[in-house]
Amino acid sequence: MISFYNRKEEKYENDNQYGGKALNFLYNTCAGRILLKIAINPMFSKLNGIYNKSFLSKGKIKKFNVDLSQYENKNYKSFNDFFTRKKININFDKNKLNFISPADSKLLIYKIEKGLNVKIKNSVYTLEELTHNSNLNEFENGYCMVFRLSMDDYHRYCFVDEGTIEKQYKIKGKLHTVSSISQNHKVYSQNSRVCNYLKTKNFDNIVVIEVGALLVGKISNYNIKEFSKGQEKGFFEIGGSTIVILTKNIIKVDEDILKNSKNGIETKVSYGEKIAQKI
Repeated sequence: MISFYNRKEEKYENDNQYGGKALNFLYNTCAGRILLKIAINPMFSKLNGIYNKSFLSKGKIKKFNVDLSQYENKNYKSFNDFFTRKKININFDKNKLNFISPADSKLLIYKIEKGLNVKIKNSVYTLEELTHNSNLNEFENGYCMVFRLSMDDYHRYCFVDEGTIEKQYKIKGKLHTVSSISQNHKVYSQNSRVCNYLKTKNFDNIVVIEVGALLVGKISNYNIKEFSKGQEKGFFEIGGSTIVILTKNIIKVDEDILKNSKNGIETKVSYGEKIAQKI
């Protein structure tokens, strides 16, 4: 069970980890750790992806209690078809000074310390580890936002402001689960990921990192150079996933999110929802 704060209903809830027993076996037993070496190989994830794109995987859909009334009316041909489902109508906060969530997710926010270190759960990361880039001094004292998507979340994500993509590249890696079960692994610097350097109109330079997770074989971004706020940027295929955003110290994070994050509690946020404001 993972506790998080549901800000819409103003209450704390428990997040049931999909496949939690299997993940506990992989990460917390000797035999499991032997199998983990196979499971975190991207090739295993690709083979799993082939299965989940076949009609044989349709039966998995019924395991998830998802209200499909807000999605396209279609007959899902596979679990991957269901996983990448598209909503009919998406609303987002259009106030240009408001920083929005890129996805339906559970959010933790961390301060970027001097020396460009970020303490995420039980691990200390450097921005260089996350991005393979040593020239990120402009983000010192800014924020590192970690948006964790669960299996039943909407797995499409958007741009948080209007602007242009200045640079984008992929980093090959392993595929650890992004759940708390793997908290002893530096998953965000080990997992396959895509780094995006954005020049935004209202929040200056930001870095957006899409992180693949266990059983996620693909991060699908559209070929976009210029973008608008709330515009769909791409989607994840199969599994839980994470988006990490680095910002400068020019925003004020919503108080409930900041308070929960300081206590190590995630806050449930929605695609396009305000989470901070420009100072």
